[in-house]
Amino acid sequence: MATVYKVLGQLGSALTTVETVYTVPAATSAVVSTITACNTNGTAVTVRIYVVKKGGTASVANALHYDLPIQATDTFAITAGVTLGTGDMIRAYSSATNVCFMAFGSEVG
Repeated sequence: MATVYKVLGQLGSALTTVETVYTVPAATSAVVSTITACNTNGTAVTVRIYVVKKGGTASVANALHYDLPIQATDTFAITAGVTLGTGDMIRAYSSATNVCFMAFGSEVG
């Protein structure tokens, strides 16, 4: 099995909508080493980051961060080592547009 280190996903967030940053491809597992949320706005925002199992939905039960405040033009980064199986997802939400989410890590397949 080959391990590939890469940018797993990127998302420019839409206002008050939970969206997918990354989904693990078929016949693959992943380790998400770092997740970032960058607020490019001139005002503070709140963000939510979810780790969702295949077939699941984002909810308080799978929130990694919930209503985390990020100041204007600031970036939040978490190094978590989140392990995911085929079809699992990293999903995100922001209270305003212009928030960018990224996931970095490795895929094994």
